[in-house]
Amino acid sequence: MKALILAAEGFEDLEVHMMWYRLLEDGIQVYIASPSGMVVTGLHGYRIDPDLALREINPNEFEMLVLPGGAASERLRQREEALDLARTFLEEGKRVVAIGRGAQILISAGAINNRRVTCAEAIRDDVKAAGASYCDEPVVVDNNLVTCAHAEDMPCLFRTIMPLLTVA
Repeated sequence: MKALILAAEGFEDLEVHMMWYRLLEDGIQVYIASPSGMVVTGLHGYRIDPDLALREINPNEFEMLVLPGGAASERLRQREEALDLARTFLEEGKRVVAIGRGAQILISAGAINNRRVTCAEAIRDDVKAAGASYCDEPVVVDNNLVTCAHAEDMPCLFRTIMPLLTVA
């Protein structure tokens, strides 16, 4: 199985690094993409040298998409390539994981109408306005979409998603 994590300037460091390491632990190949393919820096100063630029991504090569939060979500939601990826993964029944403000990308993609979603409190009203049913829970699974409220809830996220993933 191959997973793709999207990151841009201001990504939430814990959400990216914890996900990357946890997936690798289970034998999943993990790739990180940024808008230009250049190094990006997280909110807490950690730097990532991505594997790909958004324009280089072939969604057919991945089974899972991870949308971490932080200020990066605001940047990524303005990139049509990121929105197209989110739509494609959801429409094709592939697993999509959005953490905290990562749901902003799904909002801009028009991809959460009639879905059950949790997210960072700061964007709760935006999620509702986009037609989603907001759930005040640490982790919510709605078919192939898994949302997590905060980085602090990632242990619950891992307990939820790891059994859903199979290494190919």
